Amino acid sequence: MVATVGARLAWSYLVPNGANFVDLHVYLGGAAALDHPGTLYSYVYADQTPDFPLPFTYPPFAAVVFYPLHLLPFGLVAFLWQIATMAALYGSVRISQRLIGVPRGAGRRVAMLWTATAIWIEPLRSTFDYGQINVLLMLGVLWAVYTTRWWLSGLLVGVAAGIKLTPAISGVYFLGVRRWAAAAFSVVVFLATVGVSALVVGDQTRYYFTDLLGDAHRVGPIATSFNQTWRGGISRILGHDAGFGPLVLAAIAVTALLAVLAWRALDGSDQLGKLLVVELFGLLLSPISWTHHWVWLVPLMIWAIHGPPRERPGARIVGWGWLALTIIGPPWLLSFAQPTIWQISRPWYLAWAGLVYIVATVATLIWMAATGRREAGSNWPVPSHRPPVRAASED
Repeated sequence: MVATVGARLAWSYLVPNGANFVDLHVYLGGAAALDHPGTLYSYVYADQTPDFPLPFTYPPFAAVVFYPLHLLPFGLVAFLWQIATMAALYGSVRISQRLIGVPRGAGRRVAMLWTATAIWIEPLRSTFDYGQINVLLMLGVLWAVYTTRWWLSGLLVGVAAGIKLTPAISGVYFLGVRRWAAAAFSVVVFLATVGVSALVVGDQTRYYFTDLLGDAHRVGPIATSFNQTWRGGISRILGHDAGFGPLVLAAIAVTALLAVLAWRALDGSDQLGKLLVVELFGLLLSPISWTHHWVWLVPLMIWAIHGPPRERPGARIVGWGWLALTIIGPPWLLSFAQPTIWQISRPWYLAWAGLVYIVATVATLIWMAATGRREAGSNWPVPSHRPPVRAASED
């Protein structure tokens, strides 16, 4: 584990372009813009991205949260950010283990091995390269699912959604398992982040939620190979931005149906499996899911290899297959062949190859639904730390 951490830091600082921390620059630059009222969403970072000046695309509450960090030397923040990301990755692995029934105090060596390996898969490579926050948010969501305290669950998801909207999909999990108080409180907390933003940031809060919200083109190039969503994949095949047109909506509808079937096929005690169904659907539903959003593949691999479905036919293929796929990183490889990040049209074989994570996700949901239904009568191990209904009853 120590060797892997050292190797990752060496890669960041000793290899040319080992890490550019462009997103961390955006976080802190946007936070610094609060010193100049009305400039948050006109801020761009272009020092290392002249072909695509990066705007601040996050909710205004993110700028409020990051504001203290911009007062520190950037090099120090970047170093500590990488350490925090590694710690959050380990924490995410440990909570994933607890959710599949690994007893408290057990599984530490396996968790360290998973952490050391996951550092090098494509979603984590891009996370470290850009200085992204997704692992920290994933840790918050996993903790929200694990804890039985409704107020803490709602607080974690609400704050995470206030910083970056994508974790809001986790509220669907709370609704699905009937944790009504946690779901309601997450909405209350999110609205509180909006209120705090309005007080601190002012009119830029209204501007974000009325003018900028939903503008995917401002976030980035829709059809780059790094965008692994239905909208991105279909746009690459059609040669133009498909938006949320008929083909994209049809694909999302089919994925939603598969997600429902997968959810219903899972045992009621399988908290991690049900959460993963929601997160996988959210990744394909979103207009943009960069490869660093796909950190949820780490809990998925742990669930398939060590969790309740480990004895199902194909479980090892799913778990180890995702690991092999993400170590190779096809979207990263395809990025070298795409004309530019802005040009949507490309040779057909590159366009169809760009569906790699999308197709693998659909296949995973099909496998969940098919094998779960087949094994519905079997007794999967129940997490030892609590009865499966306790989380709902305490709400």
